[in-house]
Amino acid sequence: MKVIGIAGSVVGSKTRIAVEQVLNKMNGEHQELKTELIDLSDYELVFSDGRDYRDYSGDTKTVLEKIMSADAYIIGTPIFQASIPGALKNLFDLLPNEAFRDKVAGIVATAGSSKHYLVPEHQLKPILSYMKAVILPKYVFVEEKNYYQKEIVDEDAIFRLNQLADDLVHGINVFSEIQKAKDSAFPF
Repeated sequence: MKVIGIAGSVVGSKTRIAVEQVLNKMNGEHQELKTELIDLSDYELVFSDGRDYRDYSGDTKTVLEKIMSADAYIIGTPIFQASIPGALKNLFDLLPNEAFRDKVAGIVATAGSSKHYLVPEHQLKPILSYMKAVILPKYVFVEEKNYYQKEIVDEDAIFRLNQLADDLVHGINVFSEIQKAKDSAFPF
């Protein structure tokens, strides 16, 4: 199984740090999983123009192929101006509508304060649902005050991120069993 972590911003490091915490927990306990971080700040993605994702080139093609080949995701988003960043929305626009069909997705959100706690619920979950993801019901919200010198220092935030890692692995396993049962019931 391949799990992709997406740090959905081209600026800052807090979201990447939070997503890395989840991936590191998975790597430490589940050697059967392959994980990879896609930090959007490391790539130059073009703006979506509606063409098929396989027709892009360069960094855009590389990122889209990696995402399409994954079995599950940790999607990290900072909250800017009470919204997900345009870079993350553009990434979703570059992908086909059913890019996440039957793939498990967990969410990590970072923000300056708790007043943006519901942004993932109202913006990110509907997008992922539209794209047919199996969305973990609980997401992790990490505030600026939980960091110190580019490290998460709040024990509760670390606990919740680690729990998200466990929940994602559990979700992958449960959904895999559901798919097997469906496939055996309807083999055609």
